[in-house]
Amino acid sequence: VKGNVKDTTGEPIIGASVVEKGNTTNGTITDLDGNYSIKIPSKATLTISYIGMKTQDIAVKGQSQINVTLSDDTQALDVPYLPLVPNR
Repeated sequence: VKGNVKDTTGEPIIGASVVEKGNTTNGTITDLDGNYSIKIPSKATLTISYIGMKTQDIAVKGQSQINVTLSDDTQALDVPYLPLVPNR
C-alpha cells in the first residue's frame, strides 16, 4: 500500500506514523512529501497517527493507494492558561 498523509490545509505531514493495526512491528513513517509505502495484508487495517493530530484507522480492503487527511486534535493540545503575576 502506498499513499500520502496531509493536514487539513493540504500540507504534507512529515514523520507521521503508519502502522498495521495489531502488529506494531510492521510500520513506517512518512517522508518529506508526506508519502509512505508499507507491505500489509489486503484485509488489514492501517493506523495513521501524528502528535497533535487525531489518529485514524483505515481498513485496507485490497486498496493499493490510500491517501489520508489528519485533522488537529484540539483536546490533545488543550493546555491550561496561567497568567504571570510579577513578584513585588
